[in-house]
Amino acid sequence: MKKIILSLLVSASLISCSNEAAKKEQIANDNIKFYSNVWEVAINLGRVSILDTAYGESIVLHTTPETKGKVAAKAYYQNYVTGFSDREFIVKDIFAQGDKLVKHWEFKGTHTGDFFGIKATGKKVDVFGCTIAKIVDGKIVEEQDFMDNLEFFQQLGLMPR
Repeated sequence: MKKIILSLLVSASLISCSNEAAKKEQIANDNIKFYSNVWEVAINLGRVSILDTAYGESIVLHTTPETKGKVAAKAYYQNYVTGFSDREFIVKDIFAQGDKLVKHWEFKGTHTGDFFGIKATGKKVDVFGCTIAKIVDGKIVEEQDFMDNLEFFQQLGLMPR
C-alpha cells in the first residue's frame, strides 16, 4: 500500500513539474511573438502608437540618459521613425525564458530626417545590436539596447573612420 501511495505522489509531482515547465515555455513563446510584432509595427511600419499598449506605465529604457515612462519611451523611438526612411528592423535571433527576452537585431535605413536633433545627413546605416527586455503580464517594462555607437556615428558621417 505504501508503494502505491508513494508511486501516486511521485507521479503527481512529475506531472505538476511537467505542467509548470510547459506553462513557462508557453509564456516565453507568447512573449517572443508579442515582442517581435511590437517592433515590426513600431519601426518597420512606423506606427509607434503600438507602444501605448505594449509598454507598461513605468517602462524604463536603459539609455543615455535613462528614459522613464511611456510617453518618453515612445518619443525616444519616434526619433528612429522620423529620422530614417526605408527603415528595416530585422530580428536575427530571439530567445526568452520566463519574463526575460533577448533579441539580436539589425537596423538599416537612410538618415533623411531629424534624429535626436541631428539634421539629416542622407547617409545609409546598417548596424547590429542586442536588446535585453523584461515583459510582465503582457507589457514591456524594461529594455536595454547594446550596439556599436561609434560605428553608427561613423556611418552617419559624424565621426571619422
